Amino acid sequence: MSEHLRYAGASPERQRQALEQIVRGQPMLMTVLAGLREMALPDGWVVAGAIYNAVWNHLTGRAALTGIKDVDLIYFDGSDLSYEAEDRVIKAAEKVFAGLPLPVEVRNQARVHLWFPQRFGISVTPLTHSKEALTRYASRTHAVAVRLEPDDRLTIEAPFGLDDLFALRITPNPALDNRAAHEAKGARAKSVWPEITVVPWPESLD
Repeated sequence: MSEHLRYAGASPERQRQALEQIVRGQPMLMTVLAGLREMALPDGWVVAGAIYNAVWNHLTGRAALTGIKDVDLIYFDGSDLSYEAEDRVIKAAEKVFAGLPLPVEVRNQARVHLWFPQRFGISVTPLTHSKEALTRYASRTHAVAVRLEPDDRLTIEAPFGLDDLFALRITPNPALDNRAAHEAKGARAKSVWPEITVVPWPESLD
């Protein structure tokens, strides 16, 4: 087996242990996780690219920040769905994460249904919590979230498991009609990490 696939097919517990070791070994990720904890956002998580890209860089021996464009943070606050409320959080995050080598993007998942149709051309029902957002990502591989708890434990959420992540396999998630996003993200990932396999979007969902 190729060295970069050393955790592919391992037990879910072993894969979670490996993910935690990788995350804890990335100073920038730990800084962001600590900052998110400091902000105490409701149902707050670090999600997606900053995590799975860090894993792929570790597995393939690339520099830690290779291919990572930004760090995505999500939270869920249904008490105020105005953009102004979200913008206050965004501005607070800019201060907390000033000086990081990458931009930090913060989004309130309670508001996703308000802007998603205009941006992606798909109507969606309102989310009920942050982790539900993971089940709608275009690729199952990308559905991973991490949070640093008050006692310094790492909580990992991965509704589709971690095997695709550790197999460097981008697998579609047809929960929404997100074919274009899956293919675009897959093509970009393949250009940075040629070891990746992109599973085609299913032609029929019947």
